[in-house]
Amino acid sequence: MSSTGIYIAYAAIGSMALAPIYFGSFFTLDRLKSSERKKRSRSGEFPEYSDSEDEDEDESETVTSEDAYMFPVYGSIALFSMYMIFKYLNKDWVNLLLSGYFALLGVVVMTQISVRISKTLTGIKLPLFHVALVHRSKALFEMRFTYLHVAMVVVSSVITGLYLWSKNWVLSNAFGLALSLSAINMIRLDSFKSGMIMLAGLFVYDIFWVFGTEVMVSVAKNFEAPIKVVAPKTLWPDDGKLQFTMLGLGDIIVPGVFVALCLRFDRQRYLDSIGYAKDKRLPAVLKGRHRGFRFPMPYFCACLAAYVAGLTTTIVVMHVFKAAQPALLYLSPACILSVVSMALVRGELGIVFAYNEESDKKKDSDTKEHEGDDESKSKKPVHRYNLRHQTATPASAGELADDEQENVAAEHILDDKVNSLLSEDQTTPAETRSKSGTSKVKQRGKSKTKKH
Repeated sequence: MSSTGIYIAYAAIGSMALAPIYFGSFFTLDRLKSSERKKRSRSGEFPEYSDSEDEDEDESETVTSEDAYMFPVYGSIALFSMYMIFKYLNKDWVNLLLSGYFALLGVVVMTQISVRISKTLTGIKLPLFHVALVHRSKALFEMRFTYLHVAMVVVSSVITGLYLWSKNWVLSNAFGLALSLSAINMIRLDSFKSGMIMLAGLFVYDIFWVFGTEVMVSVAKNFEAPIKVVAPKTLWPDDGKLQFTMLGLGDIIVPGVFVALCLRFDRQRYLDSIGYAKDKRLPAVLKGRHRGFRFPMPYFCACLAAYVAGLTTTIVVMHVFKAAQPALLYLSPACILSVVSMALVRGELGIVFAYNEESDKKKDSDTKEHEGDDESKSKKPVHRYNLRHQTATPASAGELADDEQENVAAEHILDDKVNSLLSEDQTTPAETRSKSGTSKVKQRGKSKTKKH
């Protein structure tokens, strides 16, 4: 085995780990929302083309601090369960079931990723189709797709079939990279606190299951599914059997999710500095671009560089000691320290730990609710006036014609009263004096009668 071949394998492993983290981080940058999109969403109109702002964003799962605490527990349960399954059940049947599951998952993931990459590179604009299953005004199922989705489903199905038939390591890597990209895009940390808890917990998890037991290595060797990326140590071995160096997808996805958080934080800091606000007109500096604009990325670059340094350290230690290494033993401290160090240098430690994407979303939803209340208040209801009781009650649409007739009749009555008052005011002063005198005489007579 030549030394050149092993170094090429290490370089390939590093490249395959770095690519999904870099591109997956940018995939997590959602399109900026503007006032125009807000108007269209209120009108209930469906977007006509696939590049519309209203096209569905990729669904994501937010990881909170409570979730991060449970990551090592769930991971340990899953890992030990797989170890026991392989130990006491037929390995071939288990791998057959797992291959079927990952084949279906792979078709979906590879379709999503290939469509996203194709649209990003070409800027293609295609008609968008909407399919929905509705029961009693409730959407049970909804899907939006283009011709590109249909084509990529066919291509992904062919690749999946070839992988199931050949178990080729190149196709396995393709599935692994697609899964990594999709996972980094889908899993969103809500804060740096959650990310650091997750990295610290999985740091202990990785050390225990690699150094303390044989479980991790045993499952990785027996699990014939795209849960790792591999590279042959040499392409032309003397005995004809390829030997591989490998890296688990967890060592890509877990730090990648944290690196993606750093990128979103960098963008949010830039948007705050230029006065961007959601559901408002975009600032002039963005030139109408909802995505793809440049901004400073200090935390993203620092964390990505720390990941490269940590992975390099892992490979060097593994090569020197000829033993499997828990990559998160080096990657977790590297990623955490890079963010903390950058925050200390920039004097933003408090801002970093106060950053929370979920609280921002809640503020946005509360703002929208208040705006909806203001709009409902501004739309004054039509009232029906009851002259007898002098009360006002909301009128229905069917009562509007009757209300108008009642209002007209009321106006006529008021006009008659006003005219009668005016006619009384126009009487002569003499008549007024005689009337007043007569009334006084009557009053005197009444008073005398009372005295007697």
